[in-house]
Amino acid sequence: MIAVVDDEESVRKAVVRLLTASGHPARGFASGQEFLHSWMTEPPSCLVLDLQMPGLSGVEVQRALNRAQANLPVIMITAHDAPGARAECLREGAVAYLCKPLDERVLLDALKHALEHSLTQ
Repeated sequence: MIAVVDDEESVRKAVVRLLTASGHPARGFASGQEFLHSWMTEPPSCLVLDLQMPGLSGVEVQRALNRAQANLPVIMITAHDAPGARAECLREGAVAYLCKPLDERVLLDALKHALEHSLTQ
């Protein structure tokens, strides 16, 4: 299962639909808190994570996973590419950093890379 965490419902649903249609079961979460409360009961194989969300930001979720030694590949997505954000996300372990609007092919390629990356860990 691929977890999609984005506070924008339309983006979250579109990404879940794309992944599901591409043969990757996916589940959407409206916030970082919602995801963190459930990830251990149904661990995803990859996380598509929005950078800027109310409550916990994507980087804060990523750091919480790192502290828990989750070893979960993260694809960070954002509509607001702030200076230094890409470097920070990659430093925290994201395997990809994509800007919205998302190009479907680029997202699917990043997912393929992320899943291959998790197999080599």
